Amino acid sequence: MSADKKLAAAKAAIEYLPQAGVIGLGSGSTAKLFIDLVGDLVRSGRKLTGVATSQDSRDQAEALGIPLLSDSGPWQVDVCVDGADEVSRELDVIKGGGGCQTREKIINFASRFNIIIVDDSKLSEKLGMKWPVPVEVLSFAHATTRAHLERLGSVKLRLRNGAPWMTDAGNFIYDVSLGVIADPAATDQRLRALPGVVETGLFIQRANVVLVAAAEGIRKLTPSAP
Repeated sequence: MSADKKLAAAKAAIEYLPQAGVIGLGSGSTAKLFIDLVGDLVRSGRKLTGVATSQDSRDQAEALGIPLLSDSGPWQVDVCVDGADEVSRELDVIKGGGGCQTREKIINFASRFNIIIVDDSKLSEKLGMKWPVPVEVLSFAHATTRAHLERLGSVKLRLRNGAPWMTDAGNFIYDVSLGVIADPAATDQRLRALPGVVETGLFIQRANVVLVAAAEGIRKLTPSAP
């Protein structure tokens, strides 16, 4: 996503925020721009409090003077704004390119309204066409968990600086390439049923609106009525 598109998507999400309330602060480069804008609102007098989906987002919010709730919860989040790696036609989502999908999913489920901000390159007919599914696993016996995951698809341990990528919770991430995912909900359940799996990057029917930045402007996508 270009810098201009990222900023346009972040600005579009700002329009959904309450005058006062609790905001879920996503993670990643687009969410970072959104958090900057929330900081501007707080400095202007808006009574907004954040819940951070990652330590990086918490550090950024603290530096901007955004009041934050404890990581412990429980929270009643009015609106959560976050990015995504891939969005299907049904508005199911793959997240976790930044390694924060477990915390992002916890806060997503604590939110009354969830906004996903992306550019049009992130749209797919079906999940799995562009991105593998990030799966957070316990470091204990992670090679055993990998063997179970390999029965489902091609598996790669995510590295950073030559060492296993460690999440904020101290776990590993395996990127699981499954090809086109015909049934994301069933796939999510199958992955999460494996011992050692903490959480997946599949967010199924968890977006109330997807704001898509494109050359012609912002498109607003909402779930189809059943």
